[in-house]
Amino acid sequence: MKILVTGATGFVGRALCEKLSGAGHEIVSTVRRVSGFLNEHVIGDIAETTDWQVALMGCDIVVHLAARVHVMDEVAQDPLALYRATNTDATLNLARQAAQAGVKRFVFISSIKVNGEGDDAPYRETDVPAPEDAYAISKWEAEQGLQQIAQETGLEVVILRPPLVYGPGVKANFLRLMQTMRKGWPLPLGAIRNRRSLLYLGNFIDAIRLCVVHPAAAGQTFLLDDGKPVSTPELIRAVAHAMGRPARLLAVPVLVLETAGALLGKRAAVARLTGSLFVDSSAIRSRLGWTPPYSMEAGLAATVAVPA
Repeated sequence: MKILVTGATGFVGRALCEKLSGAGHEIVSTVRRVSGFLNEHVIGDIAETTDWQVALMGCDIVVHLAARVHVMDEVAQDPLALYRATNTDATLNLARQAAQAGVKRFVFISSIKVNGEGDDAPYRETDVPAPEDAYAISKWEAEQGLQQIAQETGLEVVILRPPLVYGPGVKANFLRLMQTMRKGWPLPLGAIRNRRSLLYLGNFIDAIRLCVVHPAAAGQTFLLDDGKPVSTPELIRAVAHAMGRPARLLAVPVLVLETAGALLGKRAAVARLTGSLFVDSSAIRSRLGWTPPYSMEAGLAATVAVPA
């Protein structure tokens, strides 16, 4: 098939294009600026006025990865407007043009944050969405708009909500964790008893690949993970093992961590380390027969093998 991939040069997009191309599909990659990537179309910053006609010509499938990603230290006066412009309005503009161009299926990469910021029970596709921040709200609004477009045009929409994705080339918090551990610094996280879902890049790519081609994926929303949640200390020990280093964990009480986070203006960051956010991914397993091809151990080994 001919597949348009937005955000093609990003962390997920580059690996996805290589996977789909290797499977024999013709890839059309859209990028913000000239990069020399696979059959690329330079689109610039996507917006609700972006003209996709040339890029969409002859395409069977769209995989929409491009987004304004979650910003940890937001300084914009109206962040929701910025997120909506890219993640909601630009997405729906692309979907409408895709339907008009005869595209059969639109695979939208959303976020587990649409479900919420975490709970003591696993998230499922049937939960009432509870997005809290501007990023999650913009993704949820895009999901709703896509469902409406699907009803009006017959475009097959598939929505995927991944948790934290890691793999070779990962950035942000996961990269900072690896850098800290390589320096041998102790981490005061040994007393945490939480559950967090993770998703290895290779497993994510495989799930997207399946949702591109599987007839039963049409009209579905799926939550994804590696197979089992881990606590923050378990993750640190697993990363340390993959690095061949000892895990230096100090059992500082969670209340002390939360108090320090509040005093330092890092309440949200501490909450992500101490709180639970995990998913039940049985829907994609039962409906599409998907099984993650990589274990977390294998994913972490591949991740730490790339110099940070």
